Amino acid sequence: MSQKITRKLTTILAADAEGFSAAMTRDELGTYSALHAARDVFHKLIEHHGGRIANTAGDGLIAEFPSVVEAVQCAIETQRELATQQDGLRFRIGIHLGDVIVDGQDLIGEGVNLAARLQTMAQPGGILISQQVYDQVHAKLSTRFEYLGEKRPRNLSEDVAVYRVATGAAIDDDTPIWQDPVQVSPRQRRPETKSKTQPELAPSVETPADADTAKFAKAARLGGLIAGALVLINIFSGGEIWVHWALLPLAVAAGIRWAPVWLGRDNIGGINLRVLVLVAGLILINLFSWSGQFWAIWPAAALIALALGRRILSSDAD
Repeated sequence: MSQKITRKLTTILAADAEGFSAAMTRDELGTYSALHAARDVFHKLIEHHGGRIANTAGDGLIAEFPSVVEAVQCAIETQRELATQQDGLRFRIGIHLGDVIVDGQDLIGEGVNLAARLQTMAQPGGILISQQVYDQVHAKLSTRFEYLGEKRPRNLSEDVAVYRVATGAAIDDDTPIWQDPVQVSPRQRRPETKSKTQPELAPSVETPADADTAKFAKAARLGGLIAGALVLINIFSGGEIWVHWALLPLAVAAGIRWAPVWLGRDNIGGINLRVLVLVAGLILINLFSWSGQFWAIWPAAALIALALGRRILSSDAD
């Protein structure tokens, strides 16, 4: 009889030290001491927030939490405390809420793999979380989350929505998550000038995602006023209805610019949202000028084929 597989839904935190092997080569004893100091911080805060360490390997670890909020709060506090350590190691952290296989005290499966992939994509001192984690915590924690779009983690077959947690502890928050950061010796890093007595979840500076949301709200109000004015002009000027021709290019231009912000994603079914906006515009032009033929299908099909082909080539390159 085959052994029964035990599964559970849990929050997985994956952490790994940046540039550990190179640091050991330069200063073995100093790096070893820094690793133990960092582990003490992780153990203390993971236990404090109700989690447990499930797997350890070298300079990394996997922890699980019954609470998604506690997992993210633990990661924030850990990164802030590590940033205050003189000559300390910097860690990347990834967090995912998913289904895992329980193997004794260890956890394995796709849920653990995704948390680990998010960790590799983060900046040193940074935290990346999945959509599942963001949905649970964004309204419960007084910190900011920056939407980075849908990304393809290495060795995974599908794009995933990725969010960055603003902690103020990352070495360079402007570094693209696909660019490997320059490895820096622990003794070359500048410690953060943050006090341990500061509020645990003090709001950080406004992120680009927040600025885009505010601009979108302003653009939506302005677009509504322009559309309303054009409709009123058409009504009171009498004659044929022409306002749809004036509104269509405005709607297409607005969709190309703001659809990703409005929907919170860059593509649908692997097709870029801006391409889908252009396809919708072509179909509406066809309908508005209907002459018995649905000609829009040909340019629309060409645009979709080009978008899918570009996605396939990009995936092969990765």
